[in-house]
Amino acid sequence: MSIFLELGQRPDEAGPPIQGPAAYSAEVEARLAADAAMVIARYPNSRSALLPLLHLTQSEDGYLTPAGISFCASQLGLSPAEVTAVATFYSMYRRTPTGEYLVGVCTNTLCAIMGGDAILDSLQEHLGVDAGDTTADGRITLEHIECNAACDYAPVVMVNWEFFDNQTPSSARDLVDALRDGEPPRPSRSPAVCTFRETARTLAGLSNTAGSDDDSPVGAATLAGLRTARELGMRAPQSATPLPSGPPVPKVASRETDS
Repeated sequence: MSIFLELGQRPDEAGPPIQGPAAYSAEVEARLAADAAMVIARYPNSRSALLPLLHLTQSEDGYLTPAGISFCASQLGLSPAEVTAVATFYSMYRRTPTGEYLVGVCTNTLCAIMGGDAILDSLQEHLGVDAGDTTADGRITLEHIECNAACDYAPVVMVNWEFFDNQTPSSARDLVDALRDGEPPRPSRSPAVCTFRETARTLAGLSNTAGSDDDSPVGAATLAGLRTARELGMRAPQSATPLPSGPPVPKVASRETDS
């Protein structure tokens, strides 16, 4: 017997073109430029700052807009086409307005087998939206996501990229209800859930006071393979051929030591 699993983007989730405001006001432009300067200063090549700058503009608008694309291009000396080519490659950059909480349900192979599709179907019915859409109150955007390397706790739901492990249709409904009530529960592996725009600012590498350092222990499922290997005395084989040596890596001063 053969089983067919269709992977990848669902047919009803076509990526829309980048839309929205074409330019920022002078006040917003100046504020973003000050933040951008701190980000760009961390990189020997300013072009390397493109990904965090896209997160910065997403923290301003809640999604990517022509204004954000133009801002990144002008800050880095790139063309809008070059910025757009990068922005549309990565799924973490949104092309439509996003709610306070981006709720992603993994439907890749293992999560799907463990119930991910049932969770997504349940949330679509419970919230009254399709995957890719935002609830009328603007609180939640629901989406189907690809594997986020959390297979040891499948099925997984993510809220603004924070993990909620071992979910069921019932627990996922309780989760989104708590988010809509303004009482986000603690994620499985981090101290708090930030709003989507706060999360984007954190991903840009800028300060965010909504969260704190995580002291959560690594879960048993994550360590199962390591534990078994130790019990069986397994070790990685030593290479008979020495690794080739390359040129020395230049040391770049951190922000704390820069003067």
